[in-house]
Amino acid sequence: MEIIQNYSLAELQDLMKEWGEKPFRAKQIMDNIVLSKPISSCSNIPNELKQKLLENFYDEPLKIHTILNGKDGTQKFAYELTDGNIIEGVLMHYKYGNTLCVSTQVGCRMGCKFCASTLNGLARNLTAGEILSQVLVVNAYLGGKKDRDRQVTNVVLMGSGEPLDNYDNVIKFIHLLNAKEGLNISARNISLSTCGIVPNILRLAKENLPIVLTISLHAPNDEIRKKIMPIANKYSIHEIIDAAKKYFESTNRRVIFEYALTDGVNNTPECARELAGLVHGFPSHVNLIPLNEVKERDLKTVTRKKAEQFANLLQKLGVSVTIRRTIGEDIGGACGQLRNKIIKDNSNIE
Repeated sequence: MEIIQNYSLAELQDLMKEWGEKPFRAKQIMDNIVLSKPISSCSNIPNELKQKLLENFYDEPLKIHTILNGKDGTQKFAYELTDGNIIEGVLMHYKYGNTLCVSTQVGCRMGCKFCASTLNGLARNLTAGEILSQVLVVNAYLGGKKDRDRQVTNVVLMGSGEPLDNYDNVIKFIHLLNAKEGLNISARNISLSTCGIVPNILRLAKENLPIVLTISLHAPNDEIRKKIMPIANKYSIHEIIDAAKKYFESTNRRVIFEYALTDGVNNTPECARELAGLVHGFPSHVNLIPLNEVKERDLKTVTRKKAEQFANLLQKLGVSVTIRRTIGEDIGGACGQLRNKIIKDNSNIE
């Protein structure tokens, strides 16, 4: 058994041909997929075809397990997959539209010290359809449909998991999300965040997908980065910067570097000067993020004043920089926090 959300329209057309069904049935099925309808509730296809679909595919790819509403309007979703695994995402409301942060894996194996997603390791990769279904179910929850009627307008691959560690499924997801017969979300409204898997950054540069590449840098040198991000033991900062430059050359899209300000770790004036030296003269932007603290970790965030001092020094050094506003603190906005709470609560019940 699998989920039908993994299928593109062309793949559905091939399936209908294989089953001896009329070609237009594929479009009817796709229309229901976009509306996040369970197969059992599809009213525009014959009962015999519906039954055959249910014999081969799960009725629903995932269900909303929990919704937490933050004081700032942020919403945190936990989803239950067909195998019982829990993943999560965050919906952020902005003046320009609604941005949904999606997960790409169940857990994560990257081991970043500031991230809750890694606490239980990696359970498995998500399929393209499971990643897509997070967008579809939230879009439907908000009353959205497709094209101009959709409610999810932007998607960021910054939830649990490392997108470039699940490369093939992530690339297919982007194509499914971007498809005209789907939600038709422009590739320019999709952002992908990676901790820096260099070979796959270079692969991504050749995909002809003008998405926004965001690199989780979080340190100005390898010495500090190795203490908080195990990936730094495999790929150096200079290798990552070189890959980012090649990405820009291939896509003409400015690269964003995320930098979680952690008190006493990476927020000194010397760190700011080193960081400026890395990105100076390169079409990029630094997004400073006051660390969203995870109780299982001992890393601490910075005050707003310290964040502003760090940002001001970068600006003086010619770096394009902003401080991201902190969101969802009261609902465990950081990746993995809600999932870990649900796992812990369930284990206590058992």
